[in-house]
Amino acid sequence: MSLIWLSAGAGAAAAEEKTAKDQPVAVKQVEAEALDMVSVVGSAEDAKDMPASATYIGTEDIREQSYSDINRILRKAPGVNIREEDGFGLFPNISFRGVDTTRSAKITVMEDGVLVAPAAYSAPAAYYNPAGGRMSGVEVLKGGSQIKYGPHITGGVMNYLSTPIPLEGKAYLKSIYGSYGEFRSHGFVGDTLDTAHGRVGYLVEGFYRGSDGFKTIDSTPDFHNGDQTGFQQVEPMVRLSWEPNTAMYQKLEVKFGYSSMDANETYLGLSEEDFRNDPYRRYSASRFDNIDSQQYGGFARYFISPTNNLDIVTTAYYKEFNRNWSKLQDIRFGGSNRDLARSLAGDFNGQGLACLKGDFACSLRVRDNNRAYYAGGVETMANYRFDSGVIHHELNGGFRYHTDAETRFQHDTRYTQNASGVITNVDVGKPGSQDDRTGETHAYAFFLKDRMEWGKLGFTPGFRYEHLDQVYDDRRTASKMKARTATDLYAGGASVDYKFTDEFMMFASAHRGFSPAGPADAVAQNAQPETSNAYELGGRYKRGAFSAEVTGFYTQFENLLVIESIGGGGSDDFKNFGAVDSRGVEVAMNYDAGEDFGWGFRNPYFVSFTYTDTEQLNNAASKDPESIFSFGKKGNRIPYIPEYTLSFGSGLHFDRWGMEVAANYVSSVFASASNTSEQLDGDGKPNSRFGKTDEYVIVDVSAYYKVAKGVKILGGVQNAGNEEYIVSRQPYGPRPGMPLFAYGGFELDFDI
Repeated sequence: MSLIWLSAGAGAAAAEEKTAKDQPVAVKQVEAEALDMVSVVGSAEDAKDMPASATYIGTEDIREQSYSDINRILRKAPGVNIREEDGFGLFPNISFRGVDTTRSAKITVMEDGVLVAPAAYSAPAAYYNPAGGRMSGVEVLKGGSQIKYGPHITGGVMNYLSTPIPLEGKAYLKSIYGSYGEFRSHGFVGDTLDTAHGRVGYLVEGFYRGSDGFKTIDSTPDFHNGDQTGFQQVEPMVRLSWEPNTAMYQKLEVKFGYSSMDANETYLGLSEEDFRNDPYRRYSASRFDNIDSQQYGGFARYFISPTNNLDIVTTAYYKEFNRNWSKLQDIRFGGSNRDLARSLAGDFNGQGLACLKGDFACSLRVRDNNRAYYAGGVETMANYRFDSGVIHHELNGGFRYHTDAETRFQHDTRYTQNASGVITNVDVGKPGSQDDRTGETHAYAFFLKDRMEWGKLGFTPGFRYEHLDQVYDDRRTASKMKARTATDLYAGGASVDYKFTDEFMMFASAHRGFSPAGPADAVAQNAQPETSNAYELGGRYKRGAFSAEVTGFYTQFENLLVIESIGGGGSDDFKNFGAVDSRGVEVAMNYDAGEDFGWGFRNPYFVSFTYTDTEQLNNAASKDPESIFSFGKKGNRIPYIPEYTLSFGSGLHFDRWGMEVAANYVSSVFASASNTSEQLDGDGKPNSRFGKTDEYVIVDVSAYYKVAKGVKILGGVQNAGNEEYIVSRQPYGPRPGMPLFAYGGFELDFDI
């Protein structure tokens, strides 16, 4: 991936707003082109001209429904498959076009062009995810255009856009209060000032979100705090920029951010019967579960345009992330450890479930999953524009050095409980006694692509190469080893597009993609990189207030990488599943009747539809009942990839007030590659991770009233029908989506 892209929101806004500044035309043009080169999509208008499937979700799309959950924000993007987990969007599981959904590990996720995952090469599972409510936009890109990003380019790329530095003084504050004691506040102040030494910009931002949670933990004689199942999330950020007064365009931007989260979240679900009676219940055995995490880091980015047709951008970045998710690992009675998923399904004569409820004497093994990560690197990218005869070229290339690592230093704590659920003894393990190992990656990446335009015809070939040096150091006595491996990865492809008219264009692409395994998987498990051949054919039409995009896609995964056992056994190792085909159709439509008919108010409509058909082309090699990818059969579907998803909505926006209604439908999915509807693993044993999820329809409603210029009062309801439904059987048993959530608040937006 190119880690140098500035937020597209900043690029698009800057290019638009700076035209109003008193700058020479030549300077404005160079500046706009320099900023355009660092965006993934750029804007909603730019998305309509890209030779690939692209979606831009802007600030208003996020603010109108007061979303902070990225799962809800992404509903407007076709081709996106989501497996919810916690109901708040703290730990999203996102897939594009059939890749494994687990922890969004198989797509490239960025914020302002910098990888989001704590260690995108060494441990790509995104246990950190930025707050969606802090963002000014989200970009989604699929197809051949993604080859310049990486390292995971078999599915697609998603880029969070944080708040850009305003070009004129701006102050913003939004606060809402809602169900389950939720309070959310987002505010910033910023400006760009003309000085004797050039233009200086600044932005100071803060985001807070807290909730008591919508679940309740069963009480025991020694535990009565069961309504505290929520979280607290804090994310401040500072950005500074400087554009010196030089004839040659230059700009330096620095960003620093911090994130802290404390969540009483668990991996443990419910039995099927208990879920249907009360999906928001938690068993007493989960009362010790908590994740505490901190991240800090930032980047320094330098733009320079030596000539009117050459732009160069260099970015240096660094971050550290630490987290400890203490969560129930398994239970023990009768002299043996008992699996949680099997216990929830009624195995072990029902004694396992009784233990989880606090009705049976047993011991609870809680694992402190203490892990530390770092990531850093530097990259330079250049864009050169020239003509060769009647063909216009935009040659884009870049080189990056990146390093990241994950260190696990974990231990177990055993809580002994009596038949009343009272804890009678606590045995704390020695730090590092359960897991003590490090995986580290040094990656060198190079890409080159050339956008060629000849009248109405466009052609864009591209190539990417990455070299990975990976080191795995296992310091545990039983499995001690230190080894390294080197991997060379190649990707390439081309897209072609043709503009039949100003309103209608078509595009097609073919590209070879890859997704590397982490050091532990590549060295200790001999896992091979995931590779794919992907094809797409699409068309776009835009006329006046109506726009539509229809894209067909077909991806051939040659050795799909899947997580072997999230939670189960605690390994989180990736292994090669085999060959899989994924094909489907994506549709996105937008229309504003108010604009079209000149009603004097806006009346927008949107539709986002995805059909996905996945097929396993071989029997699964894994026979591990802990893995939902075990016992898969040729011809079966990939778990957690719904066949149909549909989002649609409409709104009314007058001078003083407005409202929005949005609905989302997701079809039922198989929770395992074995495609069983029963809670039975491949060995025929009860297991709550197997079976199906529920199909569901969720409706969200929001409204606002402008009290004065820059002042709004607002409110809304999410999941207005209070639907109860299983969104996932991972990590351990049935889990619910968020119930009805009502909120109210205010928004202040002023020029200063």
